[in-house]
Formats: sequence, C-alpha cells, structure tokens
Amino acid sequence: MKRIGVRLAYFVRTAWRGLRASPVTSAVAVMTIGISLVLVGAFALLLQNMESLLDKLGGELHVTAYLEDGLTQGQQQEIAHLIGTVEGVESVSLITKEEAFERFRRGVGRGSALLEGLADNPLPASIEIALVASRRSASGMAMVVASLDGLDGIDDLASGQDWVEGYMRAVALLRGLGVGLGAILALATLLIVANTIRLAVFARRDELEILSLVGASHSFMQTPFLLEGILQGALGGGVALLLLFALFRVVLPGFEFGLELVLGGVSPRFFALGESLALVATGAGLGLFGSAAAVTGGWRT
Repeated sequence: MKRIGVRLAYFVRTAWRGLRASPVTSAVAVMTIGISLVLVGAFALLLQNMESLLDKLGGELHVTAYLEDGLTQGQQQEIAHLIGTVEGVESVSLITKEEAFERFRRGVGRGSALLEGLADNPLPASIEIALVASRRSASGMAMVVASLDGLDGIDDLASGQDWVEGYMRAVALLRGLGVGLGAILALATLLIVANTIRLAVFARRDELEILSLVGASHSFMQTPFLLEGILQGALGGGVALLLLFALFRVVLPGFEFGLELVLGGVSPRFFALGESLALVATGAGLGLFGSAAAVTGGWRT
C-alpha cells in the first residue's frame, strides 16, 4: 500500500510539474476544453429546461369537449358520464356556460368591463377530460380525440396535440444540434489536447530516456501525461461551469421574457450538483482521451 502511495504521489508531482513547465500550451488546452464545454453546456442547459416543461405539462395535458347549445343539464351529465368510460380517460369535469363565462371574465382582468355589454353568454358548456398517465402525450391525446369524434352532443374537440408535437420536434432538433456540435468540438478538443501532450513528451525526452534506461515501463512513463490530460480537462470543465453560471446570472435577466415564451412560463434552472460534476467529469474525460491518443501507440523515448 505504501508503494502504491509513493507511486501515486510521484505521478501527481510529475503531472503538476509538466503543467507548470508549459503554462502557455496547457492554458490553451484548458481554455479550448472550457469553451467547447460552454457551448455544449449551453445547449444542454436549454434542453434540460425545455424537457422540464414537457415533464411539468405532462400531468396537465387534457382534452376539452365543447358541447352543443340547447342541451339540458341532464344530457350534459350523460355525455360526461359516457366520456368517462372511454379508454384512456382518467376523469371528467363538466363546465357549464356560466362557469365558462366566469373563468373568462377572471382571465381578462381589467378587460372584464367590456363583457358587461353582452346580452347573452356566447361561451358554450364544455367537458374537461383528464387523461391517464399513459395517454399524456401527443399520440395519446390523438387516440382519445379519435374515440370521441362524432359523439352526439359534442360540437368540437380541442387539445394541445399540435403544440406538444411541435414542441417535441423543437426539443429533438435542439438535441440533434447539441450532439452534432458536441461531436465536432470534442474532436477538435482531443486533437489540441493530444498535441499539447506530445509537446510535453518532446520537452521531457531526456528525462524519459533516463527512465527507460533504468528499466521504467511504458505505462509508468505514460501515467503522468495521462494525469496531465485529466487535470487539463477537469480545469477546463471547471472554467466552463463558472462561465455558464456567470452567463446564467448576468445574461438571463435580459432574455427572461423570451425564455418564458420558449419555456412556457417555467422558471429556468441551472445545473444541479450532479449535473455540474458531470460537466467537469466530461472535461476530465476529454483530457484523458486526448492524452491517451498522444502517448498510446506512437510512444517513443
């Protein structure tokens, strides 16, 4: 155990000395990783908030059946009971013409004074239909709407199917753009980190030759360079996390109204602790793979 500790301490000291010996190239690698993760992290942050909206609205998705005029209260209740037996329907709520008008009046706020001049209530009675969990999606709503279409007493059916489908397409497009951008930036980052490590190997070739002469294995000589890559990546991930947090706090107020439209009024949230650590770990992983590409296969002493 003591031997392992001594080796680990040597590897860490050597890696840290390597970073200090080439501050410019190390800083370039760190900033490259940081900028790449800022761009990818911004996509991930927006995508996360948009998916949170879908999760939030999932339990609120419902279908509204507008009833024909002239139906008695008993007929309306019969239709509501019949709808409640349809597969995929969790519960129904009958909204009378009076209740619909009162809701509308509260919704328009100060504009409610304009409604006082109406001779008749123009709003129809309706039935709000809550769906079971398995049908709270665009396809689930479409199935319920198809089951209710043509039912006697129903004048029209409305749902958020089109909105949900459009929003899901936007989320899928954003996810695809994020993956594509991430792949391109990851490749560029790996190349820069690999070249940085190659420069470090070249700068310490005399030391490596001595280690080779005294019997040091390739893995022993490679480990400090792998640790350098991990440290560079972790530092880059930390830089990206700080920049994203600063942008979130400073820039967000200026785009608050636009984000409310995109996110449907859901308050944007920053990465949780686990997600923040994952961002830093991603940077460390990029550094590790970049350094591995530099020292594995083409190793020379």
